[in-house]
Amino acid sequence: MQGVVIVAEDRLARRPGDYERFVEAITYQDGRVFADARGTKDLYSEDTESMGLFGAVISKMEVRKMQRRMRRSHRMRAEQGLPVGGTRPFGWKPDRLALDPQEAPLVRQAILDLIAGRSLYSITNQWRQEGVKTSLGNEWLPSSLKLTVQNPRVCGWREINGELVRDSTGNPVVGQWEPIVSPEQWMAVKNIFDARKGHFIYRDGRVGHILTPDFREPNYLLTGFLRCGRSKPDGSLCNASLRVTHSKDCIQHIYLCPTKTAGGCGGVGRRGDMVDLYISEAVLAKLEEVQLAASADPVEWSGKAEYEDAKSRLEELRVQWTAGNITNELFFSVAPDLEKRIARLRTEAQNFTAAAQRRQARSDTDITEIRRRWYLAEEDGGLPLTIKRSYIREALLAVIIYPSGKGRRKFNPDLLEPIWREG
Repeated sequence: MQGVVIVAEDRLARRPGDYERFVEAITYQDGRVFADARGTKDLYSEDTESMGLFGAVISKMEVRKMQRRMRRSHRMRAEQGLPVGGTRPFGWKPDRLALDPQEAPLVRQAILDLIAGRSLYSITNQWRQEGVKTSLGNEWLPSSLKLTVQNPRVCGWREINGELVRDSTGNPVVGQWEPIVSPEQWMAVKNIFDARKGHFIYRDGRVGHILTPDFREPNYLLTGFLRCGRSKPDGSLCNASLRVTHSKDCIQHIYLCPTKTAGGCGGVGRRGDMVDLYISEAVLAKLEEVQLAASADPVEWSGKAEYEDAKSRLEELRVQWTAGNITNELFFSVAPDLEKRIARLRTEAQNFTAAAQRRQARSDTDITEIRRRWYLAEEDGGLPLTIKRSYIREALLAVIIYPSGKGRRKFNPDLLEPIWREG
C-alpha cells in the first residue's frame, strides 16, 4: 500500500479510537501518502494527526446528536399517535392507517382463535396451506405470527422498547390508524404468552392451578392428561403420564404407561379412540352445565377502587410538588412507592380483563355448535385439535386410568376417573 485517498472525513472514522488505529497503520512505514478532497496531508506531522483526531471527535458528537434527534422524533410521533415508517405492518394498507380488507380479518380471527386456545403452529400451518404471505412476501412462521398478534398496534396502541406509550394521565396513547381488535382482546392474547410458565400435575400427585397451554400442534387429543392408576406395593398410584403407541393388530392408537426404565410401570394400556370418545362426551356435557354460569352478569374487578385512589393520590402529589407546597425530599420518598403500587394494580387489572375476555369468547360460542364441529375433520370445518384440548384443559385437571386386568377386555368407562376442575 502506497497511500489512502478519501472523499469525506466522516467516512474514514466516526470514533477517535478508529482514527488513531488508522494513523498507526498508515504511518507504520515511511513515505506513505494520505489525501482528502482538499488535497494531501502529512499524517507524519503531529499537528495534522491532532486535527484529524479532533475531526473524529466532532463526527462522533454529530452521530450522537442524530441518534438523539431520531429517538426524540420517534417518541414525539408515538405520543401524537402517528404511524412510523419501515415495513408495512400486516393487516394495513400502505398508508399504515386503513385496514387491508383481506389481511385484517385474518389477524382478527387469529387473535380470537388464540384466545379460544388454538396454537400458533396450527394457525400458521393453515395460512401456509391457504397461500397467505407476510407483508414482505415470505412464508409465515409461528415466531412472525407471535410478533404480529403481540404488537399493541392491533388494538390501536403503541409501544417503545417494550413499554406502552402513555399520556400524562397514564392511559395508553391511541393511534390514528384503524384497530383490528379491542384492547381487551389484545390484552387477552398478551396474557396468554405472559403465562407460558404454568403449573402442572406433579409426579407425587400435587396438582397445579393452571395447566400449560399448547404452543405446538399436538398429535393426540389427550396427551398429557392421562395418568396411570395402577397401585404400587406401598398403596400409592403410579401416576405416570401415559404415552401414545401403536400395535400391529390395532389400527387405533393406544395410550400406554411407560416402562419402569422410563419412569412408569408399564401396567396400564387402553385403546385411544374409545378413551378420546368417552372423555370428549364427558367434557361436552360439562360445558353444557357451565354455559349458563359463563353467560351470567360479569364480575367487577375488586381492585378498581384502590387503583383509582392510588392514581388520584399520585396526581395530587405531583400538583402539590409542582406548586412548591411540598419538598423534593417528601415527593421523591413517597412517589416511587405509589408508582410501584399503581404498576402492580395495572397489571392485575390487565390480567382480570384478559381472563374476562377469554370467558366471554367461550360464552359467545354455542355449545351445540361446539359439539357439531367436535367430531368433524378440520378440513371440513371441525375444531382444531388445540382448541379441543383447551376446552378439555379448562374442564379437567387429569384423567386417571385404572388397570382392567390381564389380557384383552371390553372397554369399561368405569375404569376412567376424570378429575374435574373446581368452580
